[in-house]
Amino acid sequence: MRTENLLIELGSEELPPKALIQLGSSFADNIKDALSAAELGYSNVQWFAAPRRLAVYVTSLAESQQDKVVEKRGPAVAAAFDADGNPTKAAMGWARGNGINVEEADRLVTDKGEWLMYKAEVKGQKINELLEDIVNQAIAKLPIPKPMKWGNYTTQFIRPVHTLCALYGDELIDIAALGLSSARTIQGHRFHGEKTFELDHADNYQSALKAHYVVADFASRATSIAESLNAKADEQGLVADYDDSLLNEIAALVEWPVVLQAGFDEAFLEVPKEALIYTMKGDQKYVPLLNKDGSLSNKFLFVTNIESHDPIQIIHGNEKVIRPRLADAEFFFNTDKKQSLESRLASLESVLFQKQLGTLKEKSDRIAALSGYIADIIGADNAHAQRAGLLSKTDLMTDMVMEFPDVQGVMGKYYALHDGEPAPVANALYEQYLPRFAGDVLPEAPESAAVALADKFDTLVGIFGIGQLPKGDKDPFALRRAAIGVLRIITEKSLLIDLQDVVGKAAAIYADKLTNKDVTDQVVDFVLGRFTALLHDQDVETDVIQAVSARRPTQPTDYLARINAVAGFKQNEAAEALAAANKRVANILAKNNVEGDQKVDEALLSEAEEVTLYNDIKAIQDSIHSHAANREYTEVLAKLATLRPSIDAFFDNVMVMAEDPAVKTNRLALLLLLRSLFITTADISLLAK
Repeated sequence: MRTENLLIELGSEELPPKALIQLGSSFADNIKDALSAAELGYSNVQWFAAPRRLAVYVTSLAESQQDKVVEKRGPAVAAAFDADGNPTKAAMGWARGNGINVEEADRLVTDKGEWLMYKAEVKGQKINELLEDIVNQAIAKLPIPKPMKWGNYTTQFIRPVHTLCALYGDELIDIAALGLSSARTIQGHRFHGEKTFELDHADNYQSALKAHYVVADFASRATSIAESLNAKADEQGLVADYDDSLLNEIAALVEWPVVLQAGFDEAFLEVPKEALIYTMKGDQKYVPLLNKDGSLSNKFLFVTNIESHDPIQIIHGNEKVIRPRLADAEFFFNTDKKQSLESRLASLESVLFQKQLGTLKEKSDRIAALSGYIADIIGADNAHAQRAGLLSKTDLMTDMVMEFPDVQGVMGKYYALHDGEPAPVANALYEQYLPRFAGDVLPEAPESAAVALADKFDTLVGIFGIGQLPKGDKDPFALRRAAIGVLRIITEKSLLIDLQDVVGKAAAIYADKLTNKDVTDQVVDFVLGRFTALLHDQDVETDVIQAVSARRPTQPTDYLARINAVAGFKQNEAAEALAAANKRVANILAKNNVEGDQKVDEALLSEAEEVTLYNDIKAIQDSIHSHAANREYTEVLAKLATLRPSIDAFFDNVMVMAEDPAVKTNRLALLLLLRSLFITTADISLLAK
């Protein structure tokens, strides 16, 4: 069967830059799904995306579907013919619908009966018959939250679409989509070359566009920009300050990237670099240049969409654009320094944190109290932690943060140092928001960790305390992120914090503002639930997580120590047998309602195997409790593994359910003692195969 390469392109107005990657990849995925549903064979699907186009290139696409035979079952033979053997109306109607006579039908015989059957030969449809539906299905499924209309069209898309190209090899396929009919017309660069041109073959798409100053492939465009940025920076011994997010947004704004360098007055470097960088990156999509020591230089790079014969004019234009933005930052910084953070506390009374939970001033007071409490637990400076907690939200009232919200915390640190606050207090004002996203750094100083935890616990407890639990994907107060932040800070810094204790303290500080009586348990369970999800993401086996979570340890650091110990224990050759034995013990105790603290009477131990098991348990009991108290769970499980021979011998030779009630009760007490040791670390029975 003939195959050719297919190109589909939508030529549009400038597409939203932050959505471009998702639009391009989704278009390709949707085309793949539609081709598969249509049973059309192909080799590969590649997507292209630039500011004014979305395209998909399909290699080795079959010209048509394969012919196939479709079996169409009719009525049961018993219902297809009357007593005289004549076809019934049901049989004739079915045959007529298939274009045959009843006599031409085959028979399908199974162990459940016999039916009429017709094997219809279905001719495969060609690509030019199928493509219109395929393209329209793919367009309809694109992630477009707010589609728009344009001109007199009734169709909707994310931006007005002006061209539609559909080439199968060199053949133009006639399709309609978004109110347009397909043609060979392709939009060139908005300023360079021809406004539009005719494409002769699907395989020439990239090269033809490049000749018209358009780099169609998004990844190639981004790579080219990154290489140019780094080369420009290296020439001057500087470092280009950008991440993938900024790079992708820049690549989504230009079709023919040209990297140029500009600068600004060195006087602006008196302003904290974070504010200047935020302005350059966020507002203008410029790339700041850093010195080797991390300080900001007064030079920056930008990417233009024009290859100018007089680039100096473009450079001067961008310098004119950035100057007033930097001047604003300078003005805000100098103005803010005239008023201390402490003096701004009163202004927090005018801002609500949440209607039922009070103002930002009330939240600051709560954070201060909880920060001091946590500081005492983790060995941080109580006074510094409380001071940082009290001032934690004051920079929100500064002009700089009101204008540039992303520098909250950062400016708090600078203003605190200007006010003469101790360095640990100033650092905590910045680090209170860490970690801000997955993989972000954590607060370094213990005072910072105390404030960061207090802030997150206060939000969790407050929102849960008024019954506004996150539902589905709705989490307006980012409680899931707060919970993960809590877990990362505690576990990665090995802090001995008990969730039940600190959450209970946070709830007590709220006093009568909370209406949910179950808030403490709900918040603890919520945080532990996020811990389970984190562990799954780290490829911890499900049964290991279940074994530990069954014990509901509320110290995350302790929880993690148990996880690591149980994961290691599972590799022990005795693990499976011990887990099975533990499960057997648990079942026997549950069936006989044995619980509590029942003592073993040594005088009633008559069988050699039960005496041995009891003595072996007594020999390691104190050691196990000592190791557990020090969270040495690997050692606990190693000790338990030594019991395997005596446990096996006990179950092989001792009848637990003895006829003598006293002996039976005593043996159950022995199993209860054994069980209590096994669940010191985790419920090992859940590791059983």
